[in-house]
Amino acid sequence: MFLQLSHSGLDVYTCSRQLVLACYNLSKGFPAEERYGLVQQIRRAATSVTLNLAEGCSRKSLVERKRYFEISRGSVIEIDSILDLIHDLAYFKKEELLPTGELLLRSFKMLSSMMNT
Repeated sequence: MFLQLSHSGLDVYTCSRQLVLACYNLSKGFPAEERYGLVQQIRRAATSVTLNLAEGCSRKSLVERKRYFEISRGSVIEIDSILDLIHDLAYFKKEELLPTGELLLRSFKMLSSMMNT
C-alpha cells in the first residue's frame, strides 16, 4: 500500500488479494461451530497466498523467491481442499463456490508459471 514495491503491480498479486476477499466473504456463511475451525483455516490460507507472494518478490535470491512462491501455491492448494470439505459438508453448493474457484485456479496457474520461470 505505502511502499509501492514491484509485487503490487503484478496480476497474480491482484488476483490473490481478490481470492482473500472471496474466502473471507465465503467464510461468513459457514456455520457458527466452524468459527475456530474451517473459518480460521481458510482465512489463514488465503492470507498466506498474498503474504508469501509479496515476501517472495522482495527476495534477491532466485531460490528464495521460488520457495516463497511454492509456499504461496501450497496455500492455494490448501484452500482448494477446504472448498472440497465445505462442499462435502453441504455448507455450500458447487455453483456457490465457482467464483472463488475461478480466482483459485487463476492464482494457481500464475504462481505455477512464476515458479517455472
